[in-house]
Amino acid sequence: MFFKKIDARIKVIFLIIVILFIFIIARVFYIQMIDYSKLSRLANDLWSRNLPIEADRGLILDRNGVVLADNLTTTSLVLIPNQIQDKDTTTKELAKILNVTEEEMAKHVNKKTSIERVHPEGRRLSYEVADQIAELNLPGVYLVKEAKRYYPYGNLLSHVLGYVGIDNQGLSGLELQYDEYLTGEAGAIKYYSDAKGNKLDLSEVYVEPQDGMNLQLTIDYKIQISLERELDNVVSMFNPDMALAVVIDPNNGEILGMSSRPNFDPNNYQNYTTETLSRNLPIWASYEPGSTFKIMTFASALEENLIDMEKDHFYDSGSVTISGSRIGCWKAGGHGDQTFLQVLENSCNPGFVKLGQMLGKEKLFSYLEKFGFGEKTGIDLNGEGKGIIFPLDQVGELELVTTAFGQGVSVTPIQQVV
Repeated sequence: MFFKKIDARIKVIFLIIVILFIFIIARVFYIQMIDYSKLSRLANDLWSRNLPIEADRGLILDRNGVVLADNLTTTSLVLIPNQIQDKDTTTKELAKILNVTEEEMAKHVNKKTSIERVHPEGRRLSYEVADQIAELNLPGVYLVKEAKRYYPYGNLLSHVLGYVGIDNQGLSGLELQYDEYLTGEAGAIKYYSDAKGNKLDLSEVYVEPQDGMNLQLTIDYKIQISLERELDNVVSMFNPDMALAVVIDPNNGEILGMSSRPNFDPNNYQNYTTETLSRNLPIWASYEPGSTFKIMTFASALEENLIDMEKDHFYDSGSVTISGSRIGCWKAGGHGDQTFLQVLENSCNPGFVKLGQMLGKEKLFSYLEKFGFGEKTGIDLNGEGKGIIFPLDQVGELELVTTAFGQGVSVTPIQQVV
């Protein structure tokens, strides 16, 4: 009886061992065949470290492929503190080359981090400085590729293009508006280290960076050059507080050229005031359209068939009085008897007062809305102001409003996308 009990216990123990053995085999099979990828990825993430390689920002081109915003390849200093064997020597040598204090460099060298980017003194290094660092061949000291934005034509189209910060992020203009597309995806050199940061004897992995998308504009470089030259001439001759110009293709609204003064060099944007950097006047400022706006009133009257511009006549005595205010014609004594075509040709103020009266307030303003005044254009630049439809409570009677079209009421200009 006693031996039978022992035999039964042995069988139970043997059965338990078999079950455990089967469970272990099943678990090993699951890990090796099913869960391998996940565990391998986790282990790889635990051991691997990345030396970042910055992607090139996408180019900005004019309509004919002229590069308006380019990239320069530079190098930056990256430290792996745990791999630095002689921290004092490394601190002294790097401080001397970068022309910073040893105390400041020691903060980078002794920082408790896996990878330390030396910022800002180690960013965008010149070739001479980078060569000096490379010649030291110090453990834990690395030079990595970094792209720097470069505007080959300096001030040309500066407010439209905008500029980027030290990390190549768009801060204004098209650089900001299309930052998501212009910014590429960084790559890296992956190496492996243990928990203490010591480099393992495993092959490095190169992950190629993906450059940003190029952006092609409707801007024509040759037209832009001419426009910039003329603005410079205007500033030189008249020294105005500001000057601006826009060249538009009337067939489709494409912007062929746009600039303003004061402008800036986006390669050195740090040297300019915030006011200069942020004021893209063609889309931001309001200005007086003067007599150029009279075409709106004239076109509205023609559309309503109120006049036959070649047969109907208007007599200009030299001025007209509206609500006690005298509105004069630019020609002393007036133009006398004219057809309405001559009213347009002569830019005759009293004649346009008459056209405004014939249209009436509601009809005139309905046409202004159809012309697009009072609405944003949706131009793909940040900071666009909203057009002004003349406020009656500020201007007064309809007659004064219609005359004001040629007398200095501020209106934001109409543009289309760049």
